[in-house]
Amino acid sequence: MTRYLIHRSLFLLPMMLVISALVFVAMRMIPVDPAELVVGPYATAEQRELARQKLGLDKPIIAQYGIYLLNALQGDLGRSFKSGKEVTALIADTLPNTLLLGSVALTFAYLLAIPMGVLAAIRQNTLIDQGAMTIALIGISVPNFWLGLLLILTFAVGLRWLPATGSGTWAHLVLPSITLGLQYTAIVARMTRSSVLEVLRQDYVRALHAKGLERRKVVYVHALKNAVIPIISLMGLHISAVVGGSVIVETIFAWPGTGQLLINSIIGRDFPVVQAVLTLLGATVLLANLLADVLYTLADPRIKYSAHR
Repeated sequence: MTRYLIHRSLFLLPMMLVISALVFVAMRMIPVDPAELVVGPYATAEQRELARQKLGLDKPIIAQYGIYLLNALQGDLGRSFKSGKEVTALIADTLPNTLLLGSVALTFAYLLAIPMGVLAAIRQNTLIDQGAMTIALIGISVPNFWLGLLLILTFAVGLRWLPATGSGTWAHLVLPSITLGLQYTAIVARMTRSSVLEVLRQDYVRALHAKGLERRKVVYVHALKNAVIPIISLMGLHISAVVGGSVIVETIFAWPGTGQLLINSIIGRDFPVVQAVLTLLGATVLLANLLADVLYTLADPRIKYSAHR
């Protein structure tokens, strides 16, 4: 396992180079002159040219990427065109809020979804099963932006139980966490149900029943342990998706996270910030997949990894 982790960690480096290069080139393909964004639309041609030289835009794109990469390795991701602040400082200010929202949303989703899926499996084709899967279907079908607005109208405007926007207290986390986590709740519940049903049909489960073990012990001690493997694969995907998926939710609830920073930067054409956040999202996907592989072995020690995989 140690060799495998070292191998995968080394594999992350070229993947990160590819992601950063693609994002860098994509930013340069946008038909907007960054120098004009810095000096303003009323600047003279000489002022724009000086700005281009200062930003390194007068060099070939390969040289520009080399300079950017060298600075990034030293922790310098540039400065915001709009605020003039360092991009690393902006991300450092907003990323903890996104991670907090995402962790609460995923915790809510999995704590609700796994028991729901198990209950639906052991009560297959009953009203409990149909009700749980109906809730899951609604969760998958409802868009985040619509659900968020509906929750604001109901619990913030109508009942006035919770704040509509902002941050600072646990109450500000409730509505955005439910909005972000409900879709993952639906997906995990359906996956849990199908996985548990598949395990319950296996021979060793029938043998455990034949030995007289209680059904509750068979399901929660033996069957669920094997059924959780596909759920862990979803967890790895959801950890990465929740960072990207929080963009809409953070915008709706004015949550001061990286998602809202990305939206504001796109609207303001703040290219250094957009470039850094998109690269961060790519890194999150890679790290989440690595985390999922580690969780596999924790759930089932029989799983072995080879450094040649």
